[in-house]
Amino acid sequence: MALTDLCRYPIVQAPMAGGASGAALAAAVSEAGGLGFLAAGYKTADGMYQEIKQVRGLTGRPFGVNLFMPQEPATDPAAVEVYRHQLAGEATWYDTPLGEADSGGDDNYEAKLAILREDPVPVVSFTFGCPERTVLDAFAKIGTYTIVTVTTPKEAETAHRAGADAVCVQGVEAGGHQGTYRDDPQSGGAGLGLLTLITLVREAVPLPIVAAGGLMRGAQIAAVLAAGADAAQLGTAFLSCPESGASAPHKQALTNPLFARTELTRAFSGRPARGLVNRFMREHGPYAPAAYPQVHQLTLGLRKAAAEAGDPQGMALWAGQGHRLARELPAARLVEVLAAELDDAAAELTATLRNLRNLRSAS
Repeated sequence: MALTDLCRYPIVQAPMAGGASGAALAAAVSEAGGLGFLAAGYKTADGMYQEIKQVRGLTGRPFGVNLFMPQEPATDPAAVEVYRHQLAGEATWYDTPLGEADSGGDDNYEAKLAILREDPVPVVSFTFGCPERTVLDAFAKIGTYTIVTVTTPKEAETAHRAGADAVCVQGVEAGGHQGTYRDDPQSGGAGLGLLTLITLVREAVPLPIVAAGGLMRGAQIAAVLAAGADAAQLGTAFLSCPESGASAPHKQALTNPLFARTELTRAFSGRPARGLVNRFMREHGPYAPAAYPQVHQLTLGLRKAAAEAGDPQGMALWAGQGHRLARELPAARLVEVLAAELDDAAAELTATLRNLRNLRSAS
């Protein structure tokens, strides 16, 4: 199976953990000719399976499921406790207790693998690391296409050696968590831009590339395809869709002038993630330790309380750099618009190249 066999258009809906990309969104995207994705992160194994059944009830087209790789416990538990004390005022303000930052970081990984091997889905992708070759080989034997998220050429080489069918190349422009294999506290959230990263990965490994990071328009999809990608993955672009499970304050914030920019922060989860800059990020981001998922567990109740109160200043407003380009369209219509924009951009590029050739011939 080739990546291009999975969908009519080279448009992949990003798996956005936390409720944004559930069955309704994934099915709508796949039914419209893209490749929809479920986010299994933060869910129980049975919760993942129930969503898979919902998607199958809504579409017969291929779709994917994304898994989080198990994470090592925090290397500095004392730093987590210091951060807990810093968040005490937030707990008082939102009248909710802080979560327990236990050391469990496997996200029910083995149980989810077992379900996906027993009842296969067309595509499985991985974030926050690369599975062992035995895992990817097992999926290959049952006909499941595998994609590993990478943020550097070195990570792409690891995925290639492990037997991945493709890589999702995530540029620093992407919203939500950076899918780095290792969260280096000294990195300062630095990362490679998408176009540069596509070129570096294309020259490092012979795998199909799904490009992710700040993409909101069909012309941008054309640009990454011209740079060497085989498909484009969009997350923030689908957040405003009615099928998206994102909260109303989150959707509204994407185009609200009050939230003018995004930054990478550890404030909400302990791992670098790009979101709209709000009060919580400004006040706590500089002090958040590199401790995922412990910080995520600490702040979970706060984020839910802020969302229930309709207060975007206390929420994790994950968004890519192109968030101001969000459009409130049904998912199927958005896929159609993106595909039409892609066709127009491709036609313009073809005409431009033809004119350049004619100019050279005339000179």
